This record gives sequence, C-alpha cells and structure tokens, in this order.
Amino acid sequence: MKKDISIGALSSRAGVKVPTIRYYEEIGLLPEPTRTESNRRIYDEQSVDRLCFIRHARELGFEIETIREMLALADKPQRSCARVDALARGHLKVIDSRIERLTALKHEVEGMIRSCSRGRIAECRIIEVLTHPG
Repeated sequence: MKKDISIGALSSRAGVKVPTIRYYEEIGLLPEPTRTESNRRIYDEQSVDRLCFIRHARELGFEIETIREMLALADKPQRSCARVDALARGHLKVIDSRIERLTALKHEVEGMIRSCSRGRIAECRIIEVLTHPG
C-alpha cells in the first residue's frame, strides 16, 4: 500500500479541491492525517478511497450527516447493510420529491411562455403571472 501521499496528490487522485479536503478533515469526515516533521499532511490509500466515497456521495446529493453515518457503517464491514439501504431509499424519496416539484415548475414556466404574445412589456403575460400568481 502506497503511503506518503501529499494533499495535492490526494486532491488530484480523488478529484477534490485542497480546501475541501481540509474542510472534510475539520468536520470529521476524513481523519486527521499524519504529519511530517515539517508539518506537511501525508495520506495513504485509505484516505484516497474514503475521499472518493465522500466525493461520489456528495455528487449523488447525499447530505453530510448521511455520509458520516454511511462511513461509520462502512468501517464495520461485518454488519448488515440494512441501514445503508434505508439511507439510500430515504435519499431516493427526496430525489423523487424534487423531480415532482421541478416537473410542476417546468410546466408552470412552459405555460407562461406559451401565453406570452411577444409584444410589449405592458401586455407581457409572463410579467403579469409573476406579479399576480394564482
């Protein structure tokens, strides 16, 4: 296992900016790294894997606290994955709800655009609907 990975190399390998790595350390998602005599942070392959996990989970929209819980569960590989499954299912419900709201929003904006006569602002249906909704 390769050791002594610099923060810059960790950043490149995991696709995460250096300030974000420091932030994840500050909030406890990444453990504090060991330091050299000159106080430089050094990481190992586990840090790369953990940071990739965090980055991907964030890309999928998981909240920090959910990621924290999943990481804690991942540290106990013999446990049942039922809790992780429940967390993912809960997140999927949130995604479905957002899609419903965005679909309704899309239809509303499409309706405003269809009703626009492309005339003068004084007769603009979009401005009217935004000013007097409902």
